[in-house]
Amino acid sequence: MKERASDTIGKTIIGSILEGTCSINEPLQPERELASRFNVGRPTIREALQRLERDGWITIRKGMPAVVNDYWKQGNLMTIAAILEHHEDIPDEFIHHMLELRISLTPSYVRDAVSRHRVKVISLFADVEELDDDAESYAEFDWDLQLRTARLSPNPIYLLILNSFKEVYKKMAVKYFSDASLRKASRSYYNELLEAVLKGDVEGAETLTKAMMEKSLSLWKLNMIGEDAVHEK
Repeated sequence: MKERASDTIGKTIIGSILEGTCSINEPLQPERELASRFNVGRPTIREALQRLERDGWITIRKGMPAVVNDYWKQGNLMTIAAILEHHEDIPDEFIHHMLELRISLTPSYVRDAVSRHRVKVISLFADVEELDDDAESYAEFDWDLQLRTARLSPNPIYLLILNSFKEVYKKMAVKYFSDASLRKASRSYYNELLEAVLKGDVEGAETLTKAMMEKSLSLWKLNMIGEDAVHEK
């Protein structure tokens, strides 16, 4: 299906923002100049700008050129999707931010799920013993565990947040789990979490989860330091 001109223009402007050609807090070109640049009418430009404002990239000002937002501070979940779509490879910085986010979110929906649906949570680990020791298998298992655990929480926001990353989570997880030490750490976590759930230890499951999310971030940082050292040689 052919992409609409306004969508193409929006993606081009997003690319310019991410690459620094359009600077944060600086104005875009006026509508008239953008229309000439992209060889379209001003209504098409207006449609593209309205969508960019909706997704947190710019602020439209009446009678003046739109201003580029600080997308990390003023964006939303659609902003995240656009950032990831722009990069063929998931940026290391983004994985770092996601791991930080999991420290806050994951323990909460694990606690909810274990306290309300313990037997269902236990069933999520049915295939853990057959888990192959490769990045793709761990990425699929981890995504399924996160999604189905969040689904057992009464708070639907957790699931909405995870669903927003559905298209990119596996790519991100495969990159994370490509390191064998990170797979080993996660395997230990799965086993310990299952043991806590079997005991009905809600607080223990929550504590284990938070500790693992923090450990994941620390291990990722060490992994990145190691890669940087190799590249410098």
